[in-house]
Amino acid sequence: MKKVITSAGLPLAVLLGASFLLARTASVAAAPAPSPSQVVLSQWNEIGRKLVAMAEDFPEDKYDFKPTPAQRTFAEQMLHVSASMYYFTDTAQGQKPRYPDDPKRDGLKTKAAIVTFARKCVEDGAAVIKSKGDKGMAEWITEPESKQQVQISDLAYSLTEHSGEHYGQLVVYYRLSGLVPPESRPKK
Repeated sequence: MKKVITSAGLPLAVLLGASFLLARTASVAAAPAPSPSQVVLSQWNEIGRKLVAMAEDFPEDKYDFKPTPAQRTFAEQMLHVSASMYYFTDTAQGQKPRYPDDPKRDGLKTKAAIVTFARKCVEDGAAVIKSKGDKGMAEWITEPESKQQVQISDLAYSLTEHSGEHYGQLVVYYRLSGLVPPESRPKK
């Protein structure tokens, strides 16, 4: 009898498992793939979220920390990477980039001011991506520095990559300060 129950149980388990997989595949297949501009927006927002989280999390008394005298401070790195996002935002709108050089700390002296600035840079870029949509992100423009023709989406990707590189540098600032970056902490 035990053998009959076991023999019947195995095919039933396989059938239930297959049914679950088919149902899951059908629900995934029903979801439309994100559009090209939605993919760009998702990547933009993800690196922006990580950078803003660092700006909010890093202790204010360590904002002037730098690994070596030749490096930027944490605050200067955050200002550089945030302001560089306007290179995309301004260029995509046909404007001259507003920050040919990194912003000075004169008007951005506190952690709160830098966090607000970083958040705004990310939000403004996201708003441009949304307003452009797929058609606008596929337009060709002249990249101001190289004078090369690029699609607006490629310019967004290059700034996302640039932001990711600086994110990696900021992880080192965390580690050298004896801190664990927000993304490396165990999830609750």
